Amino acid sequence: MTIRYLSDLHFDHETILAFDNRPFNSAAELGEALIARWNAVVEPEDLTWILGDFCPGDGARWRTLLQRLNGRKALICGNHDAPESVEAARDLLEDVAEYREIEDGGRHVVLCHYPIPSFHNHYQGWIHLYGHVHSAFEWNIAEHSKRLLKNLYLRPDVCRMANVGAMLPYIDYTPRSLEELEPYL
Repeated sequence: MTIRYLSDLHFDHETILAFDNRPFNSAAELGEALIARWNAVVEPEDLTWILGDFCPGDGARWRTLLQRLNGRKALICGNHDAPESVEAARDLLEDVAEYREIEDGGRHVVLCHYPIPSFHNHYQGWIHLYGHVHSAFEWNIAEHSKRLLKNLYLRPDVCRMANVGAMLPYIDYTPRSLEELEPYL
């Protein structure tokens, strides 16, 4: 079993195409690409953590999309995830939370939709995965904070955090494992 991570899928969100300059002609085309790339790497026993902003649609749409995606799924709620939609699909999700601390292959991982530069045990080798900031200016702020903290402590195991937004080149609309994310921490 592999644990994978992906944020800011934004199924059915037409304006996200321009916001992120996503290379798709429509939200429908983006959605089919997300499903194809997810299903190409996720096995039935794998667990994928969706770190927010799954879909602005209603509960029926959430159910349809989740059922088309391979593997087991868990959700860290984002600002575009309506509580009533999440609740309508809760039985298809192994976990739903605003924030979680998990273990993945012996490594401690802090999951939140939002970047937290001073996350729990950030100076003890823990890892933080987040989304929300897309590839915009706010991501630059998160990356700058990470560099400042690494320079402050002068250790490579400090403030290991990565944006897992779908639109980032190293994510490429595909759920990624910690091993794949290692170069970006």
